[in-house]
Amino acid sequence: MIIGIIPARFASNRLMGKPLADIGGKPMIQHTYERAKKSKLLNDIIIAVDDERVFKVAQSFGAQVIMTPKDIMTGSDRIAFVSENLPTAEIIVNIQGDEPFISGRMIDEAIEPLLFDKKVKISTLAKKITKIEELKSISIPKVVFDYNNYALYFSRAPIPFVRGAKTNLEKIMLVDFYKHIGLYVFKKNELLKFTSLRPTDLERAEKLEQLRMLEHGMKIKVVVTEYDSFSVDTPKDLETAREIYKKYLKLKKKNQ
Repeated sequence: MIIGIIPARFASNRLMGKPLADIGGKPMIQHTYERAKKSKLLNDIIIAVDDERVFKVAQSFGAQVIMTPKDIMTGSDRIAFVSENLPTAEIIVNIQGDEPFISGRMIDEAIEPLLFDKKVKISTLAKKITKIEELKSISIPKVVFDYNNYALYFSRAPIPFVRGAKTNLEKIMLVDFYKHIGLYVFKKNELLKFTSLRPTDLERAEKLEQLRMLEHGMKIKVVVTEYDSFSVDTPKDLETAREIYKKYLKLKKKNQ
């Protein structure tokens, strides 16, 4: 069984009540859920919540919802808590609840390596950076990977460093940079192993939990996707998401 779990924490530091934030008349968590439902490989989807208000809203649009303890601070720990009670689950997909425009095809692309290569136990997504703003942004993690597409490092800084390049535009023209899209696919045992480990030095420095996996020798397969997504972390991001959705509705209406 391949189970998608969407962690939804109400008490976000930068955007309180984020899962219920309205985007075009729907709460953000509903957008994420409906997009995830378009995956062809997921057998089931569960929303993991920490607040009764989110629980009720998720139930109202027909989602399967599980209440988790409020003191769980990370999405990975939240999905691990849920997955421990899913005996038939073999593969767990961590679908971020603040990705209202995630594509079902993106989810399937991330799952596929675990289906076709027994060596792969964790996978994630990356997309080529084409905008200088993305390269400069510390809120967009970057990833470098080897010739077999296994992650070497993740950073909030632009990596790799391009010696000799005088401008960011020149950097992008000389080297392929990739942004990390925070969707993870785990073999269930590998997820439980990861969440049992203590936070590591590089993880603390960069505030990127995927570095904990690398520091402990866990290998992460990176799937390069042509699809893009948008993560909502701040009130400004929420306004941008609303504008993106308006444009989507206009285009949809035009093509009908």
